[in-house]
Amino acid sequence: MPFALFANQPMFFLIWILAVLIGLSIHEFSHALAGSLLGDDTAKSMGRLTLNPLSHVDWVGFFMLLFVGFGWGKPVPYNPHNLRFPKWGPALVGMAGPLSNLIGATICGVILKILINTTNLPQDNLLILFLTLLVIINLVLMLFNLIPIPPLDGSKVLLSYLDSPHYAHIRFLLETRGPLILLGVIIADRLLNLNIFSTLFGGIINSVYNLIF
Repeated sequence: MPFALFANQPMFFLIWILAVLIGLSIHEFSHALAGSLLGDDTAKSMGRLTLNPLSHVDWVGFFMLLFVGFGWGKPVPYNPHNLRFPKWGPALVGMAGPLSNLIGATICGVILKILINTTNLPQDNLLILFLTLLVIINLVLMLFNLIPIPPLDGSKVLLSYLDSPHYAHIRFLLETRGPLILLGVIIADRLLNLNIFSTLFGGIINSVYNLIF
């Protein structure tokens, strides 16, 4: 568990927390920015159009992340009726978060590659570790949120696609039971050692890691 790092590697633990806060803040800020650009100022009026981590941290989700290894940020509110594009507006707001994490991971990865190629800093240097963590955390946030199960961002695309009255029953099921379905998948993955998430995240992260180092 991440919290166990505190006893053996306190500095690594601290930069891990900092990287998580930065990744979450970028993600949630991007949702708020997309909503504002699309005509809805709900998030802005609630002080969410900011990179301040304190505005985006859900403390229950944050401590779950520390002690359990799974957590969440504070969802960014928006009014879909105010968005410029009624059908795909929610999907655009939803995808802004993962896209921002992809951009963040790319920028940090490029900086990391330049530092490795132009300096003699070892891999256990705090700056190298910090940038590496930022790449990994941004990638995990992006990949996890692309899962098309509410309340994750990928579900916004699926629900926008299923906007026809013909799919009303499926939409209702996803919107009302989605969080339980997601929680059940996560619990089953842990208890049954299915390793669905670790395989998905690990494979892509290892590929990126090998590309950088």
